[in-house]
Amino acid sequence: MELQTRVNIPDAPAKIGYDTPCLFMGSCFSDNIGQLMAAHKFPVLLNPFGTLFNPLSVAQNLNRLMNTQPYTVADLSSHNGLWLSFDHYTGFSHPDPDTCLRAINRSFADASLWLRKCRFLVLTFGTAWAFRHNQTGKTVANCHKLPAAMFTRYCAQPEEITGAYNTLLNNLKQLNPDVTVIFTLSPVRHWSNGAVENQLSKSVLHYSIQQLVQQHPRAWYFPAYEIFMDELRDYRYYATDMLHPGEQGINYTWERFCETCISETAVKIMAGVAAVIKAAGHRPMHTATTNHAEFRLNTIKKIESLVAQYPFLDFSDELTRLRT
Repeated sequence: MELQTRVNIPDAPAKIGYDTPCLFMGSCFSDNIGQLMAAHKFPVLLNPFGTLFNPLSVAQNLNRLMNTQPYTVADLSSHNGLWLSFDHYTGFSHPDPDTCLRAINRSFADASLWLRKCRFLVLTFGTAWAFRHNQTGKTVANCHKLPAAMFTRYCAQPEEITGAYNTLLNNLKQLNPDVTVIFTLSPVRHWSNGAVENQLSKSVLHYSIQQLVQQHPRAWYFPAYEIFMDELRDYRYYATDMLHPGEQGINYTWERFCETCISETAVKIMAGVAAVIKAAGHRPMHTATTNHAEFRLNTIKKIESLVAQYPFLDFSDELTRLRT
């Protein structure tokens, strides 16, 4: 008996491996999958601007990365004693403008180089609702809780999104011909916009993504949204707010992602990585025992054996903890 409507996912046009750097940008679903990939020691860079929800801000920031245009103090704004950037999330804000700028440009420089060498660019669109800064006319990634009168809220239209990304993807092809773009639609419902408005937003994003995938051979869609809406039609797969994916739902979607997007060779390596990560993360009640000393030594040997077989794996943090 079938107890769910399983989403059929065709294989990705190219498979992710330990030799294919990935850049994740967009809403928190990019963080969810990206963090799991980082935990399994894949070469990944996650949201160098912080979490970005609307596709136009993602496009603006990608264009800036391609143009290698660093930020200056003129790009910052100040509010309530903090310097901030409308392109970045609040984690970059700081009372000192130079400190804020250094953090922004350090992350920017790393991401600009990563974009040129990555083999996969994973973009997650969260909502088509966006805010335009009235003074500059620019769509902002984050309003930083500034007065609402400073912004105009609007719903981006499909032609606006596809127009921005058609240009972007063509330029990206010139910059990095080997990159594959994986689009995803976040299953997180933006309930503050309203139920009808949220569904309208998801429809706009879904239509825009399908248009882009049809026009660009190296672009592909992973149906994370459909997995939650059709396979996981139960609130037990959500967090306590009933809006964000819960751990169970994220892990299930991660399994589907691995089935279709990760190479067979990488999946085999992942099994060994997961085993030693679990062992290294073990927290015993009593550490000053012979048994625990032997356990630590055996785990170190397992890590060293795995690294000898796969030198590209980095377990420096785990080894430091185990040895100290």
